[in-house]
Amino acid sequence: MRRVLKVSLASALVAATVAAIAPIAIAQSRPGGQERDRADRPEAGDQAGDRARRVRIAPLSRRSAAGPCPYVKILYDAARYVELTGDRVAAANVGYTGEIEGLTSDCAYQNDEPIEVQTRVLFNLGRGPQADGQARTYRYWIAVTERNRAVLDKVYFDLPVTFENGATTATVTQDNTIMIPRAAASTSGDNFEILVGFDVTPQMAEFNRSGSRFRVNAGAAPAAQPAAQ
Repeated sequence: MRRVLKVSLASALVAATVAAIAPIAIAQSRPGGQERDRADRPEAGDQAGDRARRVRIAPLSRRSAAGPCPYVKILYDAARYVELTGDRVAAANVGYTGEIEGLTSDCAYQNDEPIEVQTRVLFNLGRGPQADGQARTYRYWIAVTERNRAVLDKVYFDLPVTFENGATTATVTQDNTIMIPRAAASTSGDNFEILVGFDVTPQMAEFNRSGSRFRVNAGAAPAAQPAAQ
């Protein structure tokens, strides 16, 4: 189902920004499909594995724009989601996990029209030994900022995932549309920045900042190998 979320900007922000003259709209235009992943996929540092993952997110169709597009980035502190139980960081204590593995975008605008930004986000999600059940609803957000200044809008999305048939990983692609109004035709897209991240706790954000990480299926038993004939 198509969802459109609109958040009105405070009058002080409207006065301060170079562009915003109406609410920004962020819509989940087309939820992508979910596919089960192999539990024995290569490590993140494996170059062949990195190449295989990069091609899994299809590029967006290129469109015409009168100027540069907004900067679109994954916020490092919120790029990974790792649930930990117990009193130490260990694979055996991992619950549900997630990583934003890919992000592509394109934009279109002419004259003084709003900037329409299309984004496609690739999520790699996992279920560790402490995960409770076969399903989890993750939460992520998209924020629009006046570049290097104020946050203009931030919208949260739910991402329900079912790990079917005992799978420990799943991938999901999400498409979103962001409409950014402009004060005049001279206001270009590079005045704005769009950030994407998981809804994480302060402890998760600190874990990410430290550079620590697990595979999304940390602690899971390796896939069974066929018996030799």
